Amino acid sequence: MGETNDQRMAGPTVGAPGASGAVPTAEAVSAPTGSVQVADAQVADAPSAHHDAGVQGGLPERHFVHHSYIWLGSLRAFGTVLVALIVGCLGSLAGTVAEMGSADPGERFGILVGIGAAAAGILVLGVVIVVVQVWSYRHLFYEVGEEEFSLYSGIFTKKRMHIPYQRVQSVNHTASILQRLAGVCTVKIETAGGASNEGATVPYITNADAETLRLELFARKQAVLEGRPIPVGMSAAAAIAQQATAPCAAGEAPVRVSGRPFAGGALEADGARNVLDGADELLQDVRGIWGGLAVDTGHVTYEHGLSNRELVLTGLTNSTGFALVAIGVIGTVAQIASGIFELFGDSTEEVANAAVSVGRGMPLEMVVSGIVLFLLLVAFLWALSAVGSCVRFGGFRARRRDTRIEVEHGLLSRKFHGVDVDRVQSVIIRQGFIRRLMGYCEVSLAKVDSAAQSSEDAEASSLRTGLVVHPFVKMDRVPKILAGLVPEFADAPVESRPVAPVALRRVLVRHCTWAGSGFWIVLLAAAGQVSVHAALSLPGVQAEVGPFMGIIDPVFVLFYVVGVLVIALEAVGAVLWFRESSFAFNRRFMQVTNGGFSRESVLLPRKKIQFGTVKTNPFQRAAGVATLSVTTAAGLGTTLKLVDVRKEDAEAWLGWLRPGGNRTVSE
Repeated sequence: MGETNDQRMAGPTVGAPGASGAVPTAEAVSAPTGSVQVADAQVADAPSAHHDAGVQGGLPERHFVHHSYIWLGSLRAFGTVLVALIVGCLGSLAGTVAEMGSADPGERFGILVGIGAAAAGILVLGVVIVVVQVWSYRHLFYEVGEEEFSLYSGIFTKKRMHIPYQRVQSVNHTASILQRLAGVCTVKIETAGGASNEGATVPYITNADAETLRLELFARKQAVLEGRPIPVGMSAAAAIAQQATAPCAAGEAPVRVSGRPFAGGALEADGARNVLDGADELLQDVRGIWGGLAVDTGHVTYEHGLSNRELVLTGLTNSTGFALVAIGVIGTVAQIASGIFELFGDSTEEVANAAVSVGRGMPLEMVVSGIVLFLLLVAFLWALSAVGSCVRFGGFRARRRDTRIEVEHGLLSRKFHGVDVDRVQSVIIRQGFIRRLMGYCEVSLAKVDSAAQSSEDAEASSLRTGLVVHPFVKMDRVPKILAGLVPEFADAPVESRPVAPVALRRVLVRHCTWAGSGFWIVLLAAAGQVSVHAALSLPGVQAEVGPFMGIIDPVFVLFYVVGVLVIALEAVGAVLWFRESSFAFNRRFMQVTNGGFSRESVLLPRKKIQFGTVKTNPFQRAAGVATLSVTTAAGLGTTLKLVDVRKEDAEAWLGWLRPGGNRTVSE
């Protein structure tokens, strides 16, 4: 029915799925030490359980999403539409209420009929949403084949997505508060194709099925890479148990289905906990109405969380929530003002003039009280934003599980993100101005991402700048965290190469003139003042503008003062950049640091560099300096730059980049 869109992820050509067998849910298996023991994830719900149709004609079994896709999905869509209607019709609703007060009985009856018709239309819209959701549910399913994962969706326009297991890089989970109470989540499968490839999103599957799917995908990936794919009729848990106990033939290496180089190691944890961890653990244990039993997806060797201090500081320094609350308040005030203006109609101008007159006659004490109340409101919104951020980071955990790094957080809306260590492009240590003063930083991992499928993947899109493995940590704890999460990045270069001495003069000239904001503030203020004074010579302008010159000139002076202060701050930032900016490289790694009021240090392996360039302009050539540019595959393609390094250092770095050039660098 309708057009078919068959999409296959980029990768090596893969064969057809196995000839027989169905993929059951993970069953508890008894395995020796070092293997995975998976709990039974089968649920009693018929719609969420795997269908019993079996495998027909050698095809893998179809797995439909949970039936909460219908109810929670309909509720979400209907709520979104209802809120949009209420916000859009707020002004009209206020006008209608005002008209009912002065309308005669016949007009009131007509207004009530109109309101009833609108309510009936909303009810019909809700029914239509449920019908569409049910229809979509019957056409949304996935299959776990022998060599690839397949996702089918679409009512009229059919879409089939096939992902070879060797392309799977991470399996992420997100769950809203309603999904968490129901025990379901949305799974996002990301691939190795970078931002040009589209990830697969499987909505509304139970927690147990999500964990089982994650285990299946990574185990089957390892098996395919080793040339021994798991048959369609066998689950990954059964394959792990069988191959762990099966004797090897003479001269044959044992099969490592799960690909777990750290299996058997003891768990190392820093013990950091906060007041919200207990509530999060309770929610994790309950697992929702249809969540099912927990499934072991691998061996954890390192884990850390947030202390109370780190959680509070993370909330206080997060401005995103505050900005969203402020925008919401401004929008609400605008809607209320619009309703008031529409309510008063033709007398709106008189009301506004009366308000202005009252404001002019207001005593100074009342003005000061208004300012204090406004500041208290801002502080309240900031505190509200901080509480929201603390709840968002509640239950924060970052761990190393086998060859993957996993991060999950969120007390109400839960988010789980993971990345294979081979996919990590660089380690980023960021220090904003406040974090620098306190000796803290943010640690994140830059990684390759698949493209977001829709606006619902905004969270995934935001992660393209890096997966945050600790939002607010002291600098002296960073080495321990990196050693536990990414020991592959332990060989950081130690001998840094600072920028050239002439870079101080050049950065001061740039930041204090054309590249700085203060210079342009002063320049525009001077141009504006000259223009105003020149306009005074025109006929009629003197009479209009002259009385206001006593106010206009001080305003321009204020702009001059602000511009000079900004120039001074930019000069200080330029000096800090000169003192702290550097780069370093050894046989395997490169590190780039850019300083200033904020500081960012990026550590990346040589093999992750896509290409590097050295650029010079005529002024740089005269000064004997150059600009380094390093491009990696993180996000949509990330380029690191460091300007005004010594020419000889730049040439040595270029030699290091050439094939085999790192052999000349000592460890």
